Amino acid sequence: MTNKAEQLSVLFASHLENYQLVLAKRLPTSLYAPCIYILSLGGKRVRPLLALAGAELFGASPEVALDSALAVELFHNFSLIHDDILDNAPLRRGQPTVHEKWGRDTAILSGDVMMVQSVRVLESYSSLAYYHLSQLLNKTATEVCEGQQWDMDFEKNDSVTVDAYIQMIAAKTAVLLGCSLQMGAICANASCDNQLALYEFGLNVGIAFQLNDDLLDAFPGEGFGKQPGGDILADKKTFLLLKARALAEGEAERTLEACLAGKWNGSEKIDKVTAIYRELGVDMLCSQLADEYTAKAFKSLDSIDVPDANKDFLRGYAKHLLHRQV
Repeated sequence: MTNKAEQLSVLFASHLENYQLVLAKRLPTSLYAPCIYILSLGGKRVRPLLALAGAELFGASPEVALDSALAVELFHNFSLIHDDILDNAPLRRGQPTVHEKWGRDTAILSGDVMMVQSVRVLESYSSLAYYHLSQLLNKTATEVCEGQQWDMDFEKNDSVTVDAYIQMIAAKTAVLLGCSLQMGAICANASCDNQLALYEFGLNVGIAFQLNDDLLDAFPGEGFGKQPGGDILADKKTFLLLKARALAEGEAERTLEACLAGKWNGSEKIDKVTAIYRELGVDMLCSQLADEYTAKAFKSLDSIDVPDANKDFLRGYAKHLLHRQV
């Protein structure tokens, strides 16, 4: 990570710490303690960093976007609490999930209050800026919920298309990256055209990121921090699986469907499915599609009417996200 990214991360961490101190004074403690807890679990803080960088792109101080950065981080963590409940996940970043520590009911309420607070922290802005920021965040929140529902629906649907999958990952993951950047641009009083171009940059980076994530799960590079093949073991409908089912014929089709029917498990299942992916070339197709969305992203960034030097950080940071191996 570059020095600029570290500086923005430190700036946001200080703002977040101050906000947690505010939450610690609120009652009932049982409602706000889970909020403080999940915010303290860390993470890369990609979304708030993008909000700060979005303001700085247009020559503004990143401080003007601190509350926007806080808003997207609160919203993101609200979604994590609820996602963990939906997935019945026991751990989040190596620590017990909120519903494991405090119970399902309190976890739901704590997530709800974080969602409300994600909009309320925007009240520090002028009425006009608040209108645009809250409108964008509410639109994005709706899309994220739609994406989550599509993802759950796909588990029971055997006719999911690649186009539907791209629509789902755009809503579930990518729109919040675009939102974060555009909120920073709004704080910097950027033009509407520049705001939308920056949003498109974030959206397409997010789609490319998820496609790369699909690829890394099945074919992890050296030093990849996750157990390989988790999506395969869960029969998750990723780009790789959907494309393989569309292309497979004969023996490859029979083997793939047998894997999905539970004939093999563990490493044997992973080996058979990844062999089919390679045979059909869906790994290369996934990589190519990720590259296409990356190219779209950088085309949008290039179109923004600011000096090229202002774009260097976002260009480099996007490459860091997309080419990560851990």
